[in-house]
Amino acid sequence: MTSNMVDWQLAVSLGSRLAGAGPEVSAGEAAATVAELREGANRSTSYVRDFTGLDAGALSAPVLVVDRPAWIQANVDGFATLLTPIIDKLEAKKGPPGPVTQAIGSRITAAEIGGLLGFMSSRVLGQFDPFHEPSGRLLLVAPNVVHVERELDVDPTDFRLWVCLHEETHRVQFTAVPWMRDHLFSEFNALADTVEPQRLLDDGFKRLSEALKGGSSASLLDLMGSPEQKEIVDRVTGVMSLLEGHADVVMDGVGPSVIPSVAAIRVRFDERRKGVGTLDRLLRRLLGLEAKMAQYRDGAAFVRAVVDKVGMADFNAVWAGPDNLPSKAEISDPAAWISRVLQG
Repeated sequence: MTSNMVDWQLAVSLGSRLAGAGPEVSAGEAAATVAELREGANRSTSYVRDFTGLDAGALSAPVLVVDRPAWIQANVDGFATLLTPIIDKLEAKKGPPGPVTQAIGSRITAAEIGGLLGFMSSRVLGQFDPFHEPSGRLLLVAPNVVHVERELDVDPTDFRLWVCLHEETHRVQFTAVPWMRDHLFSEFNALADTVEPQRLLDDGFKRLSEALKGGSSASLLDLMGSPEQKEIVDRVTGVMSLLEGHADVVMDGVGPSVIPSVAAIRVRFDERRKGVGTLDRLLRRLLGLEAKMAQYRDGAAFVRAVVDKVGMADFNAVWAGPDNLPSKAEISDPAAWISRVLQG
């Protein structure tokens, strides 16, 4: 964290306050949940390997079972890593802000980041953090898992393993395919290089205000993205759709053999993904979560189409290097990816 333009600790504090503690559980139930999630992640490693053919070896990326504040802290750390190049660029262009401006501005930005993470922290079940040194880490958010399994009225043991299958697939993706982490980081750095700080300040927040008033259906990324940025975003969208869709295919492929109630879980969870209430749907749209849901759906369709056509072994050519990754367009046209990568 090389800049004082964001009060990162205030962002953690505000986000944690907004997040709430989660469902009430006894000390014994909390300990059992943590143990079961850890065990589920460990069990899932071999399931993912046998289904996909991806071997992550000793899996150097650790598994952490966390509460909401710890998830917020982890994501503030990630934001600091990703935003530092943009902040440095702004300071280089305009010079360091004065002490009063810095004090006020850092708190305003912290409030915005804290509000975002406070909202997200009660909804995320798990996340692979690829930018944590040295090789990433898997976060499983225990209170949210308990909340959702109660909300859906599903078997807790089955649901926890189901969540672990999806999230463990991400850990395997990044550890069995070690270049993926550096590739994504380079894409985010390229995105930072395209940012025009003054344009973002002058135009982006005005358009965001219009969206909040109901005049736009765009996400934050759509509101603030230049054409050059959108080219990079399209590439990242292709990668993220692949990763999320692949994880969904794994959990659906492995689930029936190891999770007795998987069919009921999938139906109820998919219904939950649609969001509840007008405010929730608005926030999901603005934060790009609707696009996230599309990544699950479109990415899974891509993976299934390719595997059905050529088999898992040939599909795994997608992990050979960055040039083999599907573009955003190819996610919607699997035959084009097959032609380019496998038949070209």
